[in-house]
Amino acid sequence: MDQSRPLFTMPPWDGDIAAARALQVALARQVRLVDDHPPLRHVAGVDVGFEDGGAVTRAAAVLLDALTLQPLAEVVARLPTRMPYIPGLLSFRELPALLQALGQLPQVPDLVFVDGLGVAHPRGLGIAAHLGVVTGLPAIGVAKSILVGVHDELGPLRGERAPLRYQGKVIGYALRSKDNVRPLIVSPGHRVSMEATPGLVLAYCTKYRLPEPTRLADRLASRRDQASRPRV
Repeated sequence: MDQSRPLFTMPPWDGDIAAARALQVALARQVRLVDDHPPLRHVAGVDVGFEDGGAVTRAAAVLLDALTLQPLAEVVARLPTRMPYIPGLLSFRELPALLQALGQLPQVPDLVFVDGLGVAHPRGLGIAAHLGVVTGLPAIGVAKSILVGVHDELGPLRGERAPLRYQGKVIGYALRSKDNVRPLIVSPGHRVSMEATPGLVLAYCTKYRLPEPTRLADRLASRRDQASRPRV
């Protein structure tokens, strides 16, 4: 991958909230909830934080060996924050920096774990789904809380799961990734099936609540003294 260019760039947001929501609806039609990813050799985790009181978006991308979970590279990209926080439009705020960080990884990942929602979103286009559609990469959303939908109570043990339902259909799962911890909300973003998503997330959860790709990206996104160059 050419590290001098982002994997994808987004046009500047013009302030039209209605148009952004309409675009979400259109892009959601392009999401493919089928297992169409290659054999997993390299996976990535991505997350976003903010600096300077929110004026700078700080995006982190971490590349790992899919079998050993050994970190292979990490990147931080900083961009001026392009828009305020608007519920349901988080991806328009965070994706420009995320895509730049992802595009600077030394290899294209076979699957991207995104700190956020996939199709478990009121218009079916959370940040993982948005990222998947615009890059074409397989992606899964791993969120810490629900935006829309309800699920049945889970048992206390690792691996317990319950479908997350919204408007009569399954949009994701509540997943207990560790004994006696709050469940994660996991949902496919693109090129991953609904049924396969909980198992893929659980496979990358070791001794922590979060799967390793997003756990490492979360640490990097919130670390203010980390240099913004790739470490390979």
